[in-house]
Amino acid sequence: MKLKFLMILTATASVFLTGCGYDNFNAPESSLSGRVVYDGKPVGVRNSGPQLELWQDGYALRTKIPVYLNQDGTFSASLFDGRYKLVRMGDSPWLQQASDTIIVNVKGNTSVDVPVTPYFTIRGNSFQKSGNTISARFVVNKIVPSANVEFVRLYLGKSVLTDQVQRELRVDGNVGALVFGQQSIIEGELPDNLKNLDYVYARVGVKSTTSSEYLYTEIQKIALK
Repeated sequence: MKLKFLMILTATASVFLTGCGYDNFNAPESSLSGRVVYDGKPVGVRNSGPQLELWQDGYALRTKIPVYLNQDGTFSASLFDGRYKLVRMGDSPWLQQASDTIIVNVKGNTSVDVPVTPYFTIRGNSFQKSGNTISARFVVNKIVPSANVEFVRLYLGKSVLTDQVQRELRVDGNVGALVFGQQSIIEGELPDNLKNLDYVYARVGVKSTTSSEYLYTEIQKIALK
């Protein structure tokens, strides 16, 4: 009986593979990369928040390989060639599918788009600065008919990784006044710790009542001077 053990940690994927026996250590030479998409467009998420899982059959000690998403919905993992089951996890800003497993055959550098059905999308977003006020204009569309909005929020921060967890300012929009398919506006006053910066990062997030994760717009860099 042979045992193979591998641990690889990258910015976008944490991989832990365990096989059967202990032998020569060979680093994986292949990669799996891709995007989580809806209607052909990447889905914006919280960096290292929602995740996918990879499973590979045929090992005595079978374990999952967690794959974390970048905020633009992209991902990457270093792997050995082989047949993997790619699983779309629950508690994400998209609908849990009846079958959440996609079969992926990895050989060399392999790329795949992972389709999802988000509860909502945010389109037509733009950000403007007027004095110390940042205004966000956007349109929320309902994709899953039974979905309900819990929060819609504007986030401002110093980091390109600004989101619900990491931000300097969060401004709640008026969910009661939200009309799907029509433009909404959220305005936020720059706090003192942001006013003297050269720029800030901004994005809008919308959350369903059935998930703890938000769907976000792409991050936008706003010049302050």
